[in-house]
Amino acid sequence: MALTSIPGIVDVRVVPGAEHHGEGLDLVIEIPHGATATSDFTSLAALMKSALPEGLVDFFHVNTDTGAPELASALAERLVHAFPRRAVAILRCRIPRTLIDTNRVLDKTLAEYKAGGVAPGLMPWVTEPEDVALLRARYETYHAAVRDAVALLGADGAMLLLHSYAPRTVGVEVDHAIVPNLHRAYEPAPYETWPTRPEMDVIGRDPEGTLHAPAAVVDALRAELEARGMALGDSHTYPLHPSTMGWVHAMRMPGRTLCLEVRRDLFVERFVPFAEAAIDPARVAALAEPITRALTRLW
Repeated sequence: MALTSIPGIVDVRVVPGAEHHGEGLDLVIEIPHGATATSDFTSLAALMKSALPEGLVDFFHVNTDTGAPELASALAERLVHAFPRRAVAILRCRIPRTLIDTNRVLDKTLAEYKAGGVAPGLMPWVTEPEDVALLRARYETYHAAVRDAVALLGADGAMLLLHSYAPRTVGVEVDHAIVPNLHRAYEPAPYETWPTRPEMDVIGRDPEGTLHAPAAVVDALRAELEARGMALGDSHTYPLHPSTMGWVHAMRMPGRTLCLEVRRDLFVERFVPFAEAAIDPARVAALAEPITRALTRLW
């Protein structure tokens, strides 16, 4: 089974170790919110017939997973260097979650999404039937690619769902007033009142508190971060909820699926919410080191 990139939907990169032979995989790194370039948003928005909120690109930048694609590459390269017989696949979604979120189970109710502490799968400003059909088709195509990659995992294969999140929890409703409300929330005075998030957060516990992430990896990552003066949250930001695809993967691969959030300001010299970020390779490397060391517990 050949894994290939699909323009505008998914970038696929397979990173084999020097001694790897065959088509099998040992780790799939999925980046469901990997559309981080301004063009990812503007090119798809230009095809939409729905009346999108003015300045919606600002919401795109503040809400997409800046730094996650670069970190995924650094992790894959380090892992296959440490385990040259292994192979890692990176699947980077290029569909902006500002329009449809590929980390959501579609057609849940708004109450169900809110119970999980997450934004909806299909955004409320997508109203035209042609747009809904277009986005759903891309969503399904993306998930078919993910399923193809997962099918290549060996018996001890695993998944890493890699995300990044904003430095603070900003309480703004995802509705048609999202852009002006976000700008007000990010003004200096109110911004300082929002809670600061831990440097990383494992989204591994369901709403009842049961851990579905690989415990040995979580414990190792916590120790690695504490040694560096950093904190690891334990589903601090939101739970592993049935409204998310992270839950779906964790149920299919119990104890072999890690959903990890990394704070976006750690990737850059200065965090700017409403613009495309310039990622610092040295900072990426520093973040990759403790995560790589923890992931080695998978094998």
